[in-house]
Amino acid sequence: MTTKSLELRARGVSHNPPIRFENHRYEPDLEYLDIRKPVVPTEIYPDHSRSIITFNDSPDVGFDASINPYRGCEHGCVYCYARPSHEYLGFSSGLDFETKIMVKEDAPKLLEKELSSPKWKPQVIAVSGNTDAYQPVERNFELTRRCLQVLGKFRNPVVIVTKSNLVCRDTDILKNLSAFNGIAVFISITTLNEKLARKLEPRAPHPSVRLETVQTLTRAGIPTGVLVAPVIPGLTDHEITAIITASVQAGAQFAGFDVLRLPYAIKDLFKTWIAQNFPHRKNKVLNRVREIRNGNLNDSRFKFRMKGEGVFSDQINALFTISCKKMGILGDSPNLSTSDFQNPKNQQLQLFSKETEKIR
Repeated sequence: MTTKSLELRARGVSHNPPIRFENHRYEPDLEYLDIRKPVVPTEIYPDHSRSIITFNDSPDVGFDASINPYRGCEHGCVYCYARPSHEYLGFSSGLDFETKIMVKEDAPKLLEKELSSPKWKPQVIAVSGNTDAYQPVERNFELTRRCLQVLGKFRNPVVIVTKSNLVCRDTDILKNLSAFNGIAVFISITTLNEKLARKLEPRAPHPSVRLETVQTLTRAGIPTGVLVAPVIPGLTDHEITAIITASVQAGAQFAGFDVLRLPYAIKDLFKTWIAQNFPHRKNKVLNRVREIRNGNLNDSRFKFRMKGEGVFSDQINALFTISCKKMGILGDSPNLSTSDFQNPKNQQLQLFSKETEKIR
């Protein structure tokens, strides 16, 4: 039995597609495992990055700066647009992405150093711009929590996007950020169908748990919304209204959405997944994706890559807009403020100068 035919327990994909930068291909040896329920363990690797804040020039996202304490994501979402980024590390965008997790143990120190720099221009920082900052390894490493503590100390606004209820652990820090309009949390929900979620997002919290997370954060006074993402044409697009309705009933105050993106190797990973799990809907789903992607399975052009174009894209956008209006929420995140940004080191120097003047 080849690895492509195995259904790995709690994993989004079952094989490693070729890395586009390399000539060799690695396939994990699963022969020694019980093929009825094979398990591939998660491996942790140190990441010695020398910087933590990354910047983008995309007009399609609502932020220019982001931090990611981890590379790779154990949630294993088959559709994750971040999968190809693992190829820059010499890993595959397939099984490697969800089993080989890179940990930036110096992330909090690097963040404090970069925020202290005279070159830093106060602006909103996105947490989980690439992989989920609250994936399972965060329970042990607490890098996201420590980064949020740094952001709170500098009063630098932050937007968090996550599927995990682990974010509730950091309510104390989030309350501090909300005191100066410095926080917005998006809980990402792809589907309310728990059986479908288990196939799409095998190690992410159940949809019901995510709705409870919205409720918990909202009751704590944290500005919280829902991100309906990704909308998968022909598979989950009909759930847009139900997701927004359930989220607002749980306390969501704003919403956003993105349409499925399939860059590089994800195209084939998704084609394999849909054929294995929903063979009767494969053609419909892939054809719908092509309809909104200019005849292809992916369209990387700015202004189109997040929402798509064409009739079906317009229908998705209209359904989202109508659903938000019906539930009385904004189809966008709140405007966060940088006016309260402070550099603790500068304040200490000012205090020292004042004390020196008194002595004189």
